[in-house]
Amino acid sequence: MAKLKTRYIDLDTMASYLKSAGPENVISNLIPYLEEDYINWEDFQKMPRTAHHNPLGVLELMPIGNDKIYSFKYVNGHPENPKHNFLTVMGVGLLAEVSTGFPLLLSELTLATAIRTAATSVMAAKYLAKPNPKKMALIGNGSQAEFQAIGFHHILDVNEIYCYDIDDKATEKLISNLQRFKNLKLIKCNSTKEACKDVDIITTVTADKKNAIILTPDMIEPGVHINAVGGDCPGKTELDSKILSMGDVYVEYEPQSRIEGEIQNMDENFKVIEIWNVIKTKKPINRDINKITIFDSVGFAIEDFSTLRFIYDIAKKENLGTEESLIPILDNPKDLYTLLK
Repeated sequence: MAKLKTRYIDLDTMASYLKSAGPENVISNLIPYLEEDYINWEDFQKMPRTAHHNPLGVLELMPIGNDKIYSFKYVNGHPENPKHNFLTVMGVGLLAEVSTGFPLLLSELTLATAIRTAATSVMAAKYLAKPNPKKMALIGNGSQAEFQAIGFHHILDVNEIYCYDIDDKATEKLISNLQRFKNLKLIKCNSTKEACKDVDIITTVTADKKNAIILTPDMIEPGVHINAVGGDCPGKTELDSKILSMGDVYVEYEPQSRIEGEIQNMDENFKVIEIWNVIKTKKPINRDINKITIFDSVGFAIEDFSTLRFIYDIAKKENLGTEESLIPILDNPKDLYTLLK
């Protein structure tokens, strides 16, 4: 019997691939995978992610599957980690075939999560933002910021990004890292309010685990699309709740977003729209020029499912990573002890 093996993608392999392919191209190539899975939303068994909370952060498992493939991601969120030289968010993921349970892929998902978060943001804006956005505010300039900026610039042709972070060094890091994008203008701002003036899109991607108010209603101008990424666990938000009543609110999976999204503090009757309802139409919403849209993005397991599918396809096509014997393949499947002989 052929020895089936699990494809393994470590951090060095992922980093090397992203450098050679270009993160902007990988984000672009991932979006069709996301759209395909969101269009087939009703084929998936879904549940909110399971979370283990502590005062310093959260550890989570994010499972999902259809009748062919199952996946899960382990991921954490610890805002104080940079003080100890650890990343705020770290992840690994597994893709398995449903018919046998055999693990097809084990992959790093720290770099890949940054890619998929940016791809999800851009995908949502493609459907929800006004046509041809050119200016974006980027509030929170930490580990996710470069990927958000690259995605919006490369795919939606956003060419001016107004950047603000309470840590000046984070903004300087962002601007330095993106110097190679010559047509992208990055402007350092002194406040959130300054960054949000006259923009088409506002992206918030902050890390503090608290009910923060990063945006207030006076910062929101007619026609803006808000891409709220950083409010992603219970007790962690970025928007003044009054903003949510200023426009239409879109979410990934409502039962999860009610627990940990910006809408966690809203009445249970507060109306939201799951974004798959828009994506399945394959065209942007019919949008008044002054309409405000809000994407309350917490990150849902279907996005990691899409990402792992994408990684697996690329790994096979380009022979990335290694094949490892993680699971026994035996001549007699009832004789596990034979491995010890």
